[in-house]
Amino acid sequence: MASLDLTVDALLTGTPRFIADGVMSAMGKSAVAGPVHIDWLGLEGDRVADPLNHGGHDKAIHLYPQDHYAWWREHLGDHPLLDAPGAFGENIAVRGAVDADFCLGDRFTLGTAIIEVSHGRQPCAKLNHRFGQPDILATVIKSGRAGFYFRVIRTGEAQAGDRLILTERPCPDWPMSRVFALLIAGGHKRDPAGVAALAAMPILAEAWARRARELAR
Repeated sequence: MASLDLTVDALLTGTPRFIADGVMSAMGKSAVAGPVHIDWLGLEGDRVADPLNHGGHDKAIHLYPQDHYAWWREHLGDHPLLDAPGAFGENIAVRGAVDADFCLGDRFTLGTAIIEVSHGRQPCAKLNHRFGQPDILATVIKSGRAGFYFRVIRTGEAQAGDRLILTERPCPDWPMSRVFALLIAGGHKRDPAGVAALAAMPILAEAWARRARELAR
């Protein structure tokens, strides 16, 4: 099994607010000082603006690799949102790994909690509003720099400085970069067998399993 042992730079939470006229989002996250309780729906104090499309057990905690930030600085220049973690609405900030280094179903210890990779991020146009530029959504999809979600397997407590340690990898052939490419970036057209196999995987969050089944038809 591959080894992943990453230091948590920050744990972040946010609450809904307007980021543009008529556009509500909780994407703006701030680092939490001290221990944070992790329950079945994620970090204590974290909220979502659109519970139909965000949050829930399968999308309890969002990780966006901090290693992507340097690429975004080249693309966007000196954008103030990139000065600190939380630009993309992530709850966990870690360095040393990107989407391709995490696989569907990976289990990690995070403090005293256990979390499991369950669902890729399906980016939306709110990213354009957050960054004040019209091409952020399209760039995320084209580049594959999307991040992903965890479900909580065991509740617990964690804080910045703790380790995110891989303990189980049941699906080594399914890095999250591949899952995203198949289901969001049009890869199902090139790999119909792959998307059909993905549709049958019970570990995939139901929302994306349903999408996989639709694309496999």
